[in-house]
Order: sequence, then C-alpha cells, then structure tokens
Amino acid sequence: METGSPDDTGAADTTDAAHPARTEPERNDPARTEPARPEPVWTGLPPGLLRMRRLLLVVWLGLLTVAAALLPGLFLGPLWAALALPPLALLVWGWVMLERNWRSWRYAERADDLLISRGVLWREETVVPYGRMQLVEVTSGPVERHFGLASVQLHTAAAATDATIPGLDPAEAERLRDRLTELGEARSAGL
Repeated sequence: METGSPDDTGAADTTDAAHPARTEPERNDPARTEPARPEPVWTGLPPGLLRMRRLLLVVWLGLLTVAAALLPGLFLGPLWAALALPPLALLVWGWVMLERNWRSWRYAERADDLLISRGVLWREETVVPYGRMQLVEVTSGPVERHFGLASVQLHTAAAATDATIPGLDPAEAERLRDRLTELGEARSAGL
C-alpha cells in the first residue's frame, strides 16, 4: 500500500486490541502514571496579626467617626451628626473583612518550594522554589514589635515573585528565615 507498511492490512492498532476497554483519555492520563503528591501541610497566621489590624482599624475609623459626629453636630446642628454613620458602617464592615482576610493567609513548606496562599475574592497562590530565593528578610516595625509580630519577606531574581508572610511570631519568623536560607543555599549550589 502507498501509506502503510508492507504488512498493513487496515486492521486496528494492536495496543487497542489488547485492551479494548481502555479509551484514549485513560492511556494519556498523567494522573495514572505519576505518583500522587501529598497534600501540603498549611500553617495559618497567628491571631496577634488580626488583633493588631483590628486595633488600627478602630483607632483610625473610630477617630473619624467621632470627628464626623462631633464637629458637624456642634457647628451645624444635631441632624448633621448623622455624618458619623458612614464611617461607623465602614468600621463594622472592616472588622468582618479583616478576619476573612486573616483567615485566607497561609503558607506551606514542601520539599522543593514554599507555597503562600492568600485572598478572599481573588485567591492568589505563590510558589517560590528554594533554589530561586536570593534573600530572606525578617522585618518588624514598631507596631508589629508591640504586638510581638514579625514578617518574612522573600526576594527572588524576578521582582514580581517577591513574597511576604506577615504577622508571624518572631521565633517562627527567624526559624523560617534560617530554614529557607539553608534550603536556598543547598538548592542553588548546583547552579
């Protein structure tokens, strides 16, 4: 024949004949050939971060609410004190949203990379391979130090993939920094 081998008789592929029940998607399914990866162990952020953010919310919006109630109420009349309702509603909404945001943050250490997941409406999961890390910093501003918190910031070659894990206990932040630095040096040694 013109297009086939010399013994081409037009018969079906012999691999299909040996396993007639197997379909094309089953033969090409990568999940069947690769071993299943274990689910990563996620670690959430400590509640101190939520307390700190809520305190900042109450301080700023509480002051705005009081100012919006007192100043117009004193100078323009008591009816104008209703201007305090929008900042008060924003304070209540922010209180709830801060908890949702805090619950969405988590991280997991795997064998080859670090996963960071966050976001309520738009979920974002960042995967930072240990070998790509160039710098791991632990930072703690004055408010964070007051609440006993620190942040771990990871720097990679690409500026878009820099990642931060906020609000960790300082001991955990230092442990994570040391571990990530050690793993980063071990993974990049072969480059």
